[in-house]
Amino acid sequence: MKIIDFMAWRRLAAGLSIALILASVVSLGVKELSWGLDFTGGTLVEVEYADSADLTVIRQTLQSRGYEGAIVVSFGTDRDVLIRLPAGTSDEQGAALLGILQSESKVDVELRRIEFVGPQVGEELREQGGLAMLLALGLVMLYIAFRFQFKFALGAVGALAHDVIIVLGFFSLFDLEFDLTVLAAILAVIGYSLNDTIVVSDRIRENFRKLRRTDPLEVINQSLSETLGRTLVTSLTTMLVLISLALVGGEMIHGFALALLVGVVVGTYSSIYVAANLLVGLGVSKEDLIIPVPEGEEDLALEP
Repeated sequence: MKIIDFMAWRRLAAGLSIALILASVVSLGVKELSWGLDFTGGTLVEVEYADSADLTVIRQTLQSRGYEGAIVVSFGTDRDVLIRLPAGTSDEQGAALLGILQSESKVDVELRRIEFVGPQVGEELREQGGLAMLLALGLVMLYIAFRFQFKFALGAVGALAHDVIIVLGFFSLFDLEFDLTVLAAILAVIGYSLNDTIVVSDRIRENFRKLRRTDPLEVINQSLSETLGRTLVTSLTTMLVLISLALVGGEMIHGFALALLVGVVVGTYSSIYVAANLLVGLGVSKEDLIIPVPEGEEDLALEP
């Protein structure tokens, strides 16, 4: 098997990661996230048309009637429409929406449900979502520190934080709506990236114990080369599914699929370069991974 010198590009990869993180942090600080209805509060109305609904006409109708910022998407079939009204919309406006749609439509329009999300609920969801991500990262660090070694835990958590920040920055930079489905996708990205990082870390640990007189950089290069095929096949097959969902899955899961797609690309890169780069920076060596010999067995091992 050909050994690829991944670590020869570690400084360039570190510079790229730092640039992406800085761009993400600046965008999050200046533009923030485009919070969805789940977080900001507002009114959600689901209606069903007797025939196919023209979303463009519905948007124009709502805008001309004073419903600025209304989001109109298909929900399930082309007859089901989901309308999201921003915070500040009164209950009367939400209730009057059905009458407006019925008066402007040539077919029957039936109200399926109407829900109001208060701003206090949205604030609680923001806090709980942030705590969920922090808790996930903390539990990951504890698990890897117990399963491998503390330096590996720092490398894995650094790679996961790298992935989360860049996905958040992507949504902030391109002004994409951030709702609960996107938050769920980010938590899924943590699990996906962690799985890949653990596979690479396990191979690095095995090779450190097997190749005792080999330079750490060579051990990491060999470990990454041995797991590269598995990493690429897993990532490519996952990306094919996510691309299909993002293109033809509909508006309801578009953000979810897009967040996962960006996360898989960044997570694949971070499992190869970020986690390994941090291990090199932390000075990992074979002494960190030596299996301790129980007392009494040392003397037996020295006996002829």
